[in-house]
Amino acid sequence: MTRQLSLLETRVLGTLYEKQHTVPDSYPLTLNALVSGCNQKTSRSPVMEATEAEVQAALDSLKSANFVMETSGSRVSRYSHNVERVLQVPSQSAAILTVLMLRGPQTAGELRINCDRLHSFADISAVQGFLEELAARPAGALVVELPRLPGARENRWAHLLAGAPKVEAVASSIPKDDLASTVTRLESELAALKELVERIAKQTGIS
Repeated sequence: MTRQLSLLETRVLGTLYEKQHTVPDSYPLTLNALVSGCNQKTSRSPVMEATEAEVQAALDSLKSANFVMETSGSRVSRYSHNVERVLQVPSQSAAILTVLMLRGPQTAGELRINCDRLHSFADISAVQGFLEELAARPAGALVVELPRLPGARENRWAHLLAGAPKVEAVASSIPKDDLASTVTRLESELAALKELVERIAKQTGIS
């Protein structure tokens, strides 16, 4: 990759890759469909309110870098991505990058779940393996493992297509439920599970 992308450019690329796999009948995408996908309120972090003109400018910039291709000849222009070829990554890595571009920093476990519609990973270790490959690319890292936040049990990963993420921004974008409150919830669930096991053991006479 020769230059850093803007946040909107990564959102456009992520949307193109996602929609190719989730709504293939509508792919390549029109400009209107891309604007809607970029501004989608769910599964997007941060939430955007990009205008049609802004998305078109991002498309033009991505086209100049060969990330996006425009299909002519129909009533409206349609756009497709060229992510795997430009970045020289396999489909598994492209799926991981897409989720990171659309959802923000993720743990390996979250990536395995959120990548499901793009690529089905056998287990978390498979995701971890591709993350480590992306982080150690000779041509330049595409992901980075972030410092663990207070209360978090797993490290999160972020993409580097738009440059190094700011730790402060990453921390503020992660829901509080993913931090200290997660620990409290898990401890409560563990206590309830222990009570259930003890009750079943007592009823069945198991000591």
